[in-house]
Amino acid sequence: MTQDANDDMPPGDKKSSLLEQMRRANESSGRNRVERLNRQPQQPVRQALRFEDLPEYKRVMTQKIAGEMAGIVNPFYRSHDTAAGATTKMGGREFVNFASYDYLATNTDPLVAARAKEAIDRFGISASASRLVAGERPVHVELEQQLARLYGVDAAVCFVSGYLTNVATIGCLLGPQDLVIHDEFIHNSALAGIKLSGAARRLFKHNDVENLESILKTLSSDFRRILVIVEGIYSMDGDVADLPALLELKARYGFWLMVDEAHALGILGERGRGTFEHFGLDPRDVDIWMGTLSKTTSSCGGYIAGSSALADILKAEAGGFVYSVGLAPVLATAAMAGLQILESEPDRAARLRRNGSLFLRCAREAGLDTGLSMGFSVVPVIVGDSLRAVQLSNDLLSEGINVLPIIHPAVPEGMARLRFFITCNHTEEQIRRSVAVTARRLQDLKDRNFGLASIDMDKVMQLLPMRQAVGKP
Repeated sequence: MTQDANDDMPPGDKKSSLLEQMRRANESSGRNRVERLNRQPQQPVRQALRFEDLPEYKRVMTQKIAGEMAGIVNPFYRSHDTAAGATTKMGGREFVNFASYDYLATNTDPLVAARAKEAIDRFGISASASRLVAGERPVHVELEQQLARLYGVDAAVCFVSGYLTNVATIGCLLGPQDLVIHDEFIHNSALAGIKLSGAARRLFKHNDVENLESILKTLSSDFRRILVIVEGIYSMDGDVADLPALLELKARYGFWLMVDEAHALGILGERGRGTFEHFGLDPRDVDIWMGTLSKTTSSCGGYIAGSSALADILKAEAGGFVYSVGLAPVLATAAMAGLQILESEPDRAARLRRNGSLFLRCAREAGLDTGLSMGFSVVPVIVGDSLRAVQLSNDLLSEGINVLPIIHPAVPEGMARLRFFITCNHTEEQIRRSVAVTARRLQDLKDRNFGLASIDMDKVMQLLPMRQAVGKP
């Protein structure tokens, strides 16, 4: 019977017809299952690839074997015994810590802890559902209102992950008819969002507004929407986007501007409100403010702030919001407490800026290459060689200093570095000593010519097939 015929049937007859169709489908499925069970085994059409045979695994194992040959201990996944701020404990030993996002020391603040405990008592741990259907809690709305007030815009939307925030937002707003132009040093989460969207992609030279304009001048009018993405403070280099120049271009070329404030909120501006305050600009001139809750507010998650229309679209259309569990109420509450501290204690942001400036000055005086850093929340020490960066991290750990390396492919080979995250609670003595030890240890590695050049890569490649066959790192 056709669908049209079904539509003309009385409700009772239609129900009987649907039940009969379901019964027949179940019977057919049962017969097919018996046939499948009795079927003789056949050769597979194609053999599934082993993960051990993938080039991605080959890259992982090449790095691992090279490290083992150089006698290097893996510096990643170091486990901490306590909350990690300006100091931390690992294996019962205390370290000066430059590997924490806890810029304003909110993670262990008594106010944050008390509010979080109250939230657990009231709401439990999880929102237990998507906010759209059953996971909405008052703290979600309150946090979004607080973020909107801080940025001086109409609305905000919170997601359960900072990475997901970029992926979901870009994937929601852009499509195959659109174009994204981004700084070449943009975060991986933005690149993932662009890929998901299917939009065309162009990049411009890092923080080079003239290069961005040259791209804008050559664009055809075929694109439906154009989005430009930058970071307030760049997470790998520690320099600041030229927001005034970007807004001047936006006024002339008519694109959306998205600014990632992950490492700028709580750092830039007299009261730590971010890049717009740093430059004294109207925050409403930026279309999309993006940030994370895991740094200055020591929680977890991400947010978008902007117009009410933008928030409405994301809450209705962004898959990472609609189909994902709501932000845990305890995390939303902790983030609200962190924002309250940011607003009521501006001296924390001022202390952070003083510490960052001191670290940068000391590092430059010691002859360390700090790249483009402006001495705010992130100061890299560029080493060049990936293996040298890893060994330097381990050498510093032996001297009571915890800082992690950033190596290829996160940065191009030849630009490997140690990335120092500065907090408001670091002392002058900790900063001066850490810089001095870093300079001394790095010079020792250079004197020994320690690095990739000292590794017999032919031997590495000979060992690689055996490791791939075993399939165990």
